[in-house]
Amino acid sequence: MQFEPTMVRENKTARELYEAVKTNPARARFGFGEKLAVVNVDFQQGYTRPDLFPKTAYVTDPDQITWTNRISTAARAKGMPVIWSHVAYKADAGDAGVWGTRTDTPDSLQNIKYESERHAFDPRTQIDHAVDLVFTKRMPSAFFETQLASYLVWHKVDTVLVTGGSTSGCVRATAIDSLSHGYRTIVAEECVADKHESYHYANLTDLQLKYADVVNAAEVLAWLETR
Repeated sequence: MQFEPTMVRENKTARELYEAVKTNPARARFGFGEKLAVVNVDFQQGYTRPDLFPKTAYVTDPDQITWTNRISTAARAKGMPVIWSHVAYKADAGDAGVWGTRTDTPDSLQNIKYESERHAFDPRTQIDHAVDLVFTKRMPSAFFETQLASYLVWHKVDTVLVTGGSTSGCVRATAIDSLSHGYRTIVAEECVADKHESYHYANLTDLQLKYADVVNAAEVLAWLETR
């Protein structure tokens, strides 16, 4: 018995496909719960400063950090947790695992060292070190082998908002783990970025269809104002 291929093929860009899904959602939203945590993924110079690191940094929305700061400030004012992750490895990259074996170029993953310029947070980020949780991670998801899961449980969070980069990498991995841990998961569109719009919009589409609500940053701020 033979079957015809069922994979849909269209002459549309990833952005056009995303806009179509956004305009005509196929599934109901997860929606906001009662208490939200903002998980800001890897706002470090190696990924946000193309002026310093053109091979690894990316900018999708020029106001990404401004929107993220506004949401983080609003959440903090309502007593909701704000979390910042960034990635780095020890000097010999012995903790990078198999992920660090793919390349050996000066800009490769395993060359993001602790206390390096690439590891440092972008100075435009408004982190409140007295209140916010800040930690370094090794793998794509902000949940993997970090204190994030227990931190969210302690703070009785039911909704996780993911921002940061890259959309196709660490944002996606974090969002999937968030859903897998039982959280309503939201991605603020203006607050995530990737190296190429194809990766960015293809993954926003996939997140919207399966793992998260992809919403505008203004909607998140409006919800926070009602708390």
